[in-house]
Amino acid sequence: MGVTITPTMVGQVVISGLLAGALYSMVALGLALIYGVMRVINIAHGTLLMLGAYTTFWWFRLLGINPYLSLLVALPLMFFVGMLLQRTLVARVVDAPELSSLLLTFGISIALVNVAQLTFTSDVRSVEFLTGAFLVGPFALSKSRLVAFAVAVAITAIAFWFLQKTKLGKAIRATSQSSEVAMVCGINVHRIHLYAFGIASALASAGGSLVAVMVAIQPEMGQVYTFKSFLVIVLGGAGNYPGALLGGMLLGLVEQLASLFLTTQLSEAVAYVLLVLVLLLRPTGLLGGRAT
Repeated sequence: MGVTITPTMVGQVVISGLLAGALYSMVALGLALIYGVMRVINIAHGTLLMLGAYTTFWWFRLLGINPYLSLLVALPLMFFVGMLLQRTLVARVVDAPELSSLLLTFGISIALVNVAQLTFTSDVRSVEFLTGAFLVGPFALSKSRLVAFAVAVAITAIAFWFLQKTKLGKAIRATSQSSEVAMVCGINVHRIHLYAFGIASALASAGGSLVAVMVAIQPEMGQVYTFKSFLVIVLGGAGNYPGALLGGMLLGLVEQLASLFLTTQLSEAVAYVLLVLVLLLRPTGLLGGRAT
């Protein structure tokens, strides 16, 4: 006999989907930022998330300090790592065909994963912190996922405020709309590229720090988050920053609902099917591409 689906079960997976979706949105916002500003396809985005996860792991393992405080280390550290990668490597393919950036960042990803394997080994590691769940009526809210949701929402809100209200944020948006016009207006486009890649790397590392408290980590963990980030920006529209928020929430809900109604094997394929459907039916995404 099949399992009876109750409203409580549906409500539980919807809550879980929203909690996961906020994290997807924050990570994907960085990928959308890179593509929007530089038209660069960054395959290494998930790998930067992995580095953020290991920053949190070692912060906790060696110093025994609250892993959420590692965000104060991971964000600025990966911001500068991102700027270094952009200046030394990514800058060379900014005006090149998109395939060039895809191949370059794929190579960067492989190199960073191999360095991580040599440095940290391929052992699966975990940060055992904030386990258990809060009970709210009939629903169980994972403590670590709830905190990750709150932190991801806060960081995403700050990122949107930064892009909308600050001088540098407006310069990033102007460059995203037209780098030529931005240059004519006196904006240092090359510097904007540096900052944009650094901010995107910091957003990815923040996702890694939050993920490290929820699941086990290993050097190749970033691949799945790279795919999910691409799916999120395809859903919302390439280079569309509000679209990244919508796409992340939608992906989280679809994943969790699929796990309720389908078998494990089929639910894992839902994200791939969703990607194909969006590309076929609405290739510009739900909100269209390149909106700021």
